[in-house]
Amino acid sequence: MRQDTTFRHLPAEVRNELITHAIEGIRDRAEGTLGCDLHNLLFNEDYYLIGRYEAEQWLIKVGIFNAIDTVTDYEQSNFGEVITDLSEPERVCNMFVYIVGEELLGELETLREKWDDELSESDIEVIVEELENL
Repeated sequence: MRQDTTFRHLPAEVRNELITHAIEGIRDRAEGTLGCDLHNLLFNEDYYLIGRYEAEQWLIKVGIFNAIDTVTDYEQSNFGEVITDLSEPERVCNMFVYIVGEELLGELETLREKWDDELSESDIEVIVEELENL
């Protein structure tokens, strides 16, 4: 992945949106989930955005070509080919969020420690606190 596409280099508004999305999902659905499954729960089981126009507007905030480059690099590295339809803003947006969500959760020490464990209510509160401090 290109260095300038990391979570920390996104506009503050977008970082805050993604953190809020993660916190809401964790509080609503994460208890009892294995730490290693949290990313899938938050960023893969449902779409982040639905609708072409909404996705286009969101991609403008992060940089359309930045998002396309990130998706392309990630998929080439992980799958050996690009599988996302890059002509569909909704698909690019949701895949970009999936990738950035992986990076966001990768910064959480508690999640690394609880990777193979079911997340308890106290684990969730610590993870939420870590997210709020990013």
